[in-house]
Amino acid sequence: MNPRRGPRPLPLHLTLSAMRRMLALGAIPPSLPGLPPWSDAWPISKAGRAERDRILAAAAALQSGPGDPSPPADPTALLRAAVIDRLGAEDAAFQAGVLAYRRHPAQRDLPDPPVLWREGSARLLDYGGSGPAMLFVPSLVNRAHVLDLAPGHSLLRWMAGQGARPLLLDWGFPGAAECGFSLTDHIAGRLERALLACGGPVIMVGYCMGGLLALASALRRPDRVVALALLATPWDFHAGPGAAAQAPALAAMLPGLEPVMELTGGLPTDMVQALFAGLDPWGIARKFRRFATMDQDSARARQFVALEDWLNDGVPLPAPVARECFTAWYGRNDTARLAWRVAGQVVDPADWAGPLFIAVPRADRIVPPASAMGLADRAAKGAARITLHDAAAGHIGMATGPLAESALWRPLRDWALVSSAADAG
Repeated sequence: MNPRRGPRPLPLHLTLSAMRRMLALGAIPPSLPGLPPWSDAWPISKAGRAERDRILAAAAALQSGPGDPSPPADPTALLRAAVIDRLGAEDAAFQAGVLAYRRHPAQRDLPDPPVLWREGSARLLDYGGSGPAMLFVPSLVNRAHVLDLAPGHSLLRWMAGQGARPLLLDWGFPGAAECGFSLTDHIAGRLERALLACGGPVIMVGYCMGGLLALASALRRPDRVVALALLATPWDFHAGPGAAAQAPALAAMLPGLEPVMELTGGLPTDMVQALFAGLDPWGIARKFRRFATMDQDSARARQFVALEDWLNDGVPLPAPVARECFTAWYGRNDTARLAWRVAGQVVDPADWAGPLFIAVPRADRIVPPASAMGLADRAAKGAARITLHDAAAGHIGMATGPLAESALWRPLRDWALVSSAADAG
């Protein structure tokens, strides 16, 4: 069994845990003579004050017993000691969760389906089934098998048993040729040739970044795409809480990444993971603390391991693609401004006239719902027959979580079969 490397990049997550400790301790105001008691004014929020009072009460109970005549300890010292104890316990739980994950015996054991077409690092995988062909287009950043994660958690294998014929474009690990590819090379080149290799018109399904690739491809070849589904697909990169400031700030990081991209030909996996970690700096530690408390023999624990293995088996982003995504999408918001072009053609959802399924996960922290809703709003200005689906899940949970079948799989299947029948009629 290969040793696991996650959560990647581990040094970053350990550093974030240390930073959290320093920030928490540094936020406790000092008690100085002549100043009003900080306990009356800090923290500001009602929830923060309730948590402060709980910690102080617990710490005071440990300091003295009933009837103890000794003077009460300084509340600042009590709070500081209690915070140190609590953060130390949480750091230990995080480390225990990481060790449990790395030692877990579960391994992905699903055979690859037949390869229908291959070019460079990319493969077109045929999952069988006897219904309408559905071409699934994943992101360029992560491995394609998130849609075929594990038994019981495979959208593609489930769909093959539900009257459809799912095909998956697996972009693979970029080689020397792919490291020079732009988004146009991926869309107007490799994706379009994979589309032609499907043998006939398909229902195209794009997931996350893959949704933008699928949209651009469908607009180029509407003769080969009878219906289009876009799952958790970003559009307005400046929409959502804080996005108007965060997205340009992310774009401003590009010059600092150039030396690495020039050396390696792309944005390495650990850097990509570090950028995602910035969306929720404490989230990794939090979920590994939860994992440490799970029954390690449970289906829930095995699902956690399968998903983490996928997350930590990422692929580098080719340098030309990284530059375009950072500058054009996050920096200038070219998609929402209708300034993004592929092979010279403006990518405008309003130009799509066929059936359109847009899934917006309500708990998505990777693609804010407001960003994905911008896509639906723009598409509504055209002639598309839109089905807007509110998915009761998160970005990844919608595709492969324990509630994925009800949150996405069934609605997508029903729409696809109806759309295919309408096209045939």
